[in-house]
Amino acid sequence: MKLSSSMAYDTSAEMMFGFARKPVETKQGLTIGGGYVIPEIVPHPRPGSEKTIKTLLREFERANYDAMERCVMVGHPHLVVENEHVYQMTANPGWGGKIAAQSVRQTLEFKKKYGLKSAYRSTIADIRKPDMVNLRDSEPTSKVLESFNECAKYADIISIESLGGKEISDYSLIRNDITGLLFAQAVLGGRDMEWLWTQIVEIAKKHDCIAGGDTDCAQANTAMFMAGGFLSKDIPHTLAALSRAISAGRTLVAYECGATGPGKDCAYENPVIKAITGVPISAEGKTSACAHPDLCGNVMGAVCDLWSNEAVEYNNMFGGSTSAVFAEMLGYDTAAMNSAISLGYQKEFQACLVNSDRYRDPQGFILCPDNAWLIGKAIVDNNDSMYARARAAANKCGELMMNDPLLRMTVFEKESLLSYMKEMQSLPDKEEDFIDLCLSRYGKVKGFRPASYGL
Repeated sequence: MKLSSSMAYDTSAEMMFGFARKPVETKQGLTIGGGYVIPEIVPHPRPGSEKTIKTLLREFERANYDAMERCVMVGHPHLVVENEHVYQMTANPGWGGKIAAQSVRQTLEFKKKYGLKSAYRSTIADIRKPDMVNLRDSEPTSKVLESFNECAKYADIISIESLGGKEISDYSLIRNDITGLLFAQAVLGGRDMEWLWTQIVEIAKKHDCIAGGDTDCAQANTAMFMAGGFLSKDIPHTLAALSRAISAGRTLVAYECGATGPGKDCAYENPVIKAITGVPISAEGKTSACAHPDLCGNVMGAVCDLWSNEAVEYNNMFGGSTSAVFAEMLGYDTAAMNSAISLGYQKEFQACLVNSDRYRDPQGFILCPDNAWLIGKAIVDNNDSMYARARAAANKCGELMMNDPLLRMTVFEKESLLSYMKEMQSLPDKEEDFIDLCLSRYGKVKGFRPASYGL
């Protein structure tokens, strides 16, 4: 695999929501990244509905139908429906395939009856547990790959939230250990991504399906959740921001293996990915408050091509089912973005999105388009190895936070950041030396299997 060595955009000013350097087109002719933003609804089945394939099919049939029906009712012309697999859908690959087939039939019916242009994304569950199995050779691994094969027969887009490195990142996060995060996300996660995505891309090609993208949800989002809101003391917000910068190099691997986007919604690192690759991205922000807080609810829309709710359990609200309500909300968000484009006010609209969150928290600050572009530039300028580029991204992220006087941090946050920066400067420059250091330091962490990563 060749590591990225150039940027898709010459400056961050060229990056805009709704426009991607490399748009993709689905089987139904829906162009993603072609000049407008599309809502992406992600309904989840209620607990208990997964007991049989019959009940699960019915649950997704209702949830997906409600979302598409609401779009027709209120006049939203486009929609991407994403079904993230619950465990049973991947552990029984035929289940995921049947749900994908049913969902695509629904999208075709709505296009024929009402002209709704839509697409279906199937996100396979990574049921490989890094602390329990060999990620490259186990029954769960076979189920994951078989599920991709089944769903790619029908779905427009396939994706995954892969778990490689999580056993070390969990260990490191609770210890505020930046070295462990670099090892977990860049070295282990990157190697697992290369092994996995080489195969996913081939499966997508075989079935004329779009290989979407991955997300470091298991590691960088865990850091984001642990940092939490302003009152959280689990880990520093600056550590969560550094973890996010590191995650960009890891998530980038999917596209270096041949994925084309659209990137997965909960990859908050996606602005960096878009800056480097030019692929369309999905993003989530304020309309994902149904799933979690994130302190960057507006800025994430600044360069998105799909706008997602992250996840909402299918249930009833005063306004209808949750999938209907959130599809309507997402549609209005994207309608505002698209109107800004058609009126020529997209730069002003983007500025509002960015500046409303820019100094709310370090995590939103580093994902503003200008800072995301600079982190991406650090990645491509230091592409000797996955470790080297992740370390460079984290260092650039730290410098950006330290050097902007308008970004207010507590003494604790500043001291923590300075400590992380000092530690990263002391690390070996060569990846092989860093790996030797980390195998010695983390080799006995419970559940860690170097063979899972070809080490």
